[in-house]
Amino acid sequence: MKIALFNDNRLGVVADGRVYDLTETVPWDARCAQDSLEQFIEKFEYWKPQIEIGLTSFPSHPLQEVKLRAPVPKPSKLLAAPVNYLNHQSEMNAQFNNAPFTIEKLGLFLKAPSSIIGPEETVYLPRKDRRYDYEAELAFVIGKKAKNVSAEKAGEYIFGYFALMDMTLRGPEERCWRKSFDTCTPIGPWIVTSDEIPNPNELQIRLWVNDELKQDANVRDTIWNCYTCLAKASEIMTLYPGDIITTGTPEGIGPITKGDRVRIQVERIGEFSVNVDFAEDQE
Repeated sequence: MKIALFNDNRLGVVADGRVYDLTETVPWDARCAQDSLEQFIEKFEYWKPQIEIGLTSFPSHPLQEVKLRAPVPKPSKLLAAPVNYLNHQSEMNAQFNNAPFTIEKLGLFLKAPSSIIGPEETVYLPRKDRRYDYEAELAFVIGKKAKNVSAEKAGEYIFGYFALMDMTLRGPEERCWRKSFDTCTPIGPWIVTSDEIPNPNELQIRLWVNDELKQDANVRDTIWNCYTCLAKASEIMTLYPGDIITTGTPEGIGPITKGDRVRIQVERIGEFSVNVDFAEDQE
């Protein structure tokens, strides 16, 4: 099932090119979309059969006529995986000479949840004198409270998957600083529930800048796969429904600047695009 937030943070299911509106069917307060989403995630197994049976009876809109929003607007935590592909480590060493370690030494790091935006929004680069790079990633959202979960059991704690761009300011500062500026984490286009993704560790990820393919890789090449990322995170902190973990980027990173249009696609999930501008050029 494809779970989307759209227009004024209404809740919908995407199917057959339409968005079916669940806002009046399940408990939902668009003014508190994250809280409502977390409650929906926790009760999803209760609501799922009712939604499937009645889906076509719900009010609906053509997908192209709605404004998709970030499917997880304000998680309590956003955890990211640094240097989680060996080919990306080689690339970072070649370009910046600053990737001596992989995720096995570095662990996960925190990004500011306030950096999240949705499809067709704009990434605003805060400084004109610095380099910014695109990074295509597969991300997932936690479905139930998780602490000290094994990798073998981790799939049971994942609600669903989506695409994520980790827009990155290059420089000497810590990752959590360089990857937390407002608008640097576009996510979408919706959450695909885990029952529709039999193996998230075999998905193809692609990213284009201005229609030029820049990244094309498979999650199978990660050092820590989705389940290991969740297990490692849960050793350190308690994960809650609505928290996000993103699994790192493969090789092919490169710079973005004002006027660029960046598109990401993840197999079995979908695709979306964002625009790029300088923050100081906002009207």
